[in-house]
Amino acid sequence: MRRASAFLARRSLRAHRRAWTAVFVATAAAAALIGAFALVLGSLLLARPPVERYAGADAVVTADQRVTYTAKPWGSEPRTVSAYLSERVRLDRSVVARAAAADGVAKAVADDSVPLAVGGGAAVGVPAVGRSWASAALAPYRLTAGHAPSTGSEVVVDRAVAAATGSGPGSRVTLRADGASRPYTVSGVADTGRRGGSPAVFLTERRLTDLAGHPGTVDAVGIVAEQGVPAGALRESLAGALPDRARGDRGILVLTGPERGRAEHLDALGARAELLPLLASVAATVLMVALLVIATTIAQAVHQRSGELALLRAVGATPRQLRSAVGREAGRVAGYAALLGGAGALPLGLVMRSLLTTDALPLPVPVWLPVAAGAAGAALIALAARPVALLAARSVTRVRPADAPGAARAAEPAEPGRFRTIAGAVLAVAGVGSAGAATAQGGQAAAVAASGAATSLIIAVALLGPWIARGATRVLGTPVRRLGGASGFLAARSAAAHHRRLGAAITPVVLVVAFVCVQLAAGSTLERAAGREAAAALRADLVATGPGGLPADAVRAVRGVPGVAAATGVLRSTVVLARRELGEPVLDRLPVLGVTADGLSGTLDPGVTAGDLAGLRGRGTVAVGEDRAADLDIGTGDTVELRLGDGARVRLRVVALYERALGIGEFMLPRELLAGHVSAPYDQQVLIRSADGGAVAAPALRRALAPYPGARVGAATADDVRIAPPTSDGDDALVVIGVGVIGGFALLSVVSTLSLISVGRRPELRLLRVVGAGRRQVRRMLVLETGLVAVAGLAVGTLVAAVPLTAFAVSAAGSVPYLPPAHYGVLALTVTVAAGLGTMWPGTAGGRSVLRRG
Repeated sequence: MRRASAFLARRSLRAHRRAWTAVFVATAAAAALIGAFALVLGSLLLARPPVERYAGADAVVTADQRVTYTAKPWGSEPRTVSAYLSERVRLDRSVVARAAAADGVAKAVADDSVPLAVGGGAAVGVPAVGRSWASAALAPYRLTAGHAPSTGSEVVVDRAVAAATGSGPGSRVTLRADGASRPYTVSGVADTGRRGGSPAVFLTERRLTDLAGHPGTVDAVGIVAEQGVPAGALRESLAGALPDRARGDRGILVLTGPERGRAEHLDALGARAELLPLLASVAATVLMVALLVIATTIAQAVHQRSGELALLRAVGATPRQLRSAVGREAGRVAGYAALLGGAGALPLGLVMRSLLTTDALPLPVPVWLPVAAGAAGAALIALAARPVALLAARSVTRVRPADAPGAARAAEPAEPGRFRTIAGAVLAVAGVGSAGAATAQGGQAAAVAASGAATSLIIAVALLGPWIARGATRVLGTPVRRLGGASGFLAARSAAAHHRRLGAAITPVVLVVAFVCVQLAAGSTLERAAGREAAAALRADLVATGPGGLPADAVRAVRGVPGVAAATGVLRSTVVLARRELGEPVLDRLPVLGVTADGLSGTLDPGVTAGDLAGLRGRGTVAVGEDRAADLDIGTGDTVELRLGDGARVRLRVVALYERALGIGEFMLPRELLAGHVSAPYDQQVLIRSADGGAVAAPALRRALAPYPGARVGAATADDVRIAPPTSDGDDALVVIGVGVIGGFALLSVVSTLSLISVGRRPELRLLRVVGAGRRQVRRMLVLETGLVAVAGLAVGTLVAAVPLTAFAVSAAGSVPYLPPAHYGVLALTVTVAAGLGTMWPGTAGGRSVLRRG
């Protein structure tokens, strides 16, 4: 039997090369995609922040930048979740002396950093980082000219600052930290011998401590070990000499080797933690799309050969032989394609990796990872192909030999089977129900419910394809007949007679349209709603900014300018909210604004619905967005517990609720509270409102901001108060990966599936030529069928996307979904071209001999 099935598989592969080509292309592309995502996810899991600032240190002592929350879900053991903090958690200064006293430590150096703006020569407001000269050894920096600073008025600049300001030993530069600018004498120039890194200015340790403004704490402690002390022994010695906790409830970490980069790039691992689940979600979508496409193409390839399989059954082939032959064919095609796709996973994965890598978190590519990722994608696809082929061939292989001559027709029924119909209907109802549930939820729960609704509806469309095709034929058949004449009649009759085939053609189009619409419209809906709310909240007409931000006294200087009615500094940070979602513990890291109540109503209107923003004073108050307040079941006068950017827990009294939270954030805190818990208490913007609608004199504002090098004044826009930028590099990368890579694969599936169908229709086209149809009539018939497939796919795909998108938009933005018309137009044009290429090329350019026969 094995010999017979192997013989049938070999002969069939030779005879049906064109039909299996579509399966080969789809399978290879799927394997490449899965392998590429495996490569990127593996690289992201292995990624560590680079070591630059502490390259000369043997170890770094720092506070743990994570916050944890433990809760007991329903009916299970307690679970602990964690989130990374965006602001520096500092150590008590006593840690420096305790670290220096540990065995094996040659030197312990307190490392603090202060954002500076440097002016000198033609340069104004060059951003730099101020550090103590003692900490220069941690990089290490070495003097290339001059000498170390010996007084509080001397500084050493690095090569980048020296080049930007044209300074050298003996020259003068102006530094602005938190306060007015002050001149300094450059005593020397230092260099690390490496490229990159933030420009640095070094001061004496006493002067740097004064500028930092937190004399009792330090950012980190750099450790230089005695000669010959191994990293493991140094870590154990420091762990025994240091306290268990930093100031507050954060633990103390001793970082050695590649881990030292965590002390430099605070938010790198936090960004990775946020990116991983998003990328994993996209990868799961890739897997679903790949399996759906492979199942569609293999099933269509097998169904088109139902007559051949029935004939083999009639001449005595056993069901087992036929199933084995079909399985071998699909397995061989998928196996070879998977190997090719696995090899293609490397370049595709490297392209995707380049979109996600950043200076703070470069993604490694270990030698074994591309091989493992490609092998994983190839194995998964090869294993999935054989059972799909066996299921597709079951309807023919199980008939009796006496009934086989009529099995070809029975193998391709007009409607799907009962099980398939019931499963499709259940998934459709589940998708609509999940979308309805999303409208009653918020945040991540709504997004998950809407995503589940989209997945369910797409699979339901694939299962109910013939029914959908029948409905599309009834709706579009009449216009096609009227507009196309004889060709339209042929196209309409062909569509009506082959619902299964038409359904298989429509399914990949629906997949492309639904997926791309969901990916693009979800982001654009939120961006549009956030932009509108931010624009409605903005009352200022001017905004002042500076390199690295502006100190608090800049606001006071602006308020004294004639013609200024109100000025408000905007300090940005994050808070962490601990809550439960469906019983599970969740930590949400949310961006927030720190503002002062004085003059706030003149520059910012968040749309207060309860309470008064005038009460937003002191260190124990907060204003909350009304949707978030409803989720937390709190109102004015109640308290809410938050963890600030450095992990400090605070219980705050709610003084106001407002409605424009999507634009300006779900919490607003007093600036004086937030300033004590950020790495650098500088305002990112100063919002300015002109008196009586008149223009503030630009020269007067420039004079008021003259002590702050690099300060600029411009017209205020919604982005100046918006809680987050319209898009970020990570968001753009995910859009490119989600829409570009997966959408491109789905478009490829459109072309391959329609090409497969067109190859199988060549006998039908020959028959039309034999009975008298002209060459132009057949071509026009194919064009009309392409239009029918494209219009039906676009309509159904848009409807499938609209259901979850509406639920998500209503829940998250309180509006209808929005997709820029230009984006939808490009999508419609691309899908139509792909459908035309898949249908017309095999039917005309690839099959001219078919059209020439009469």
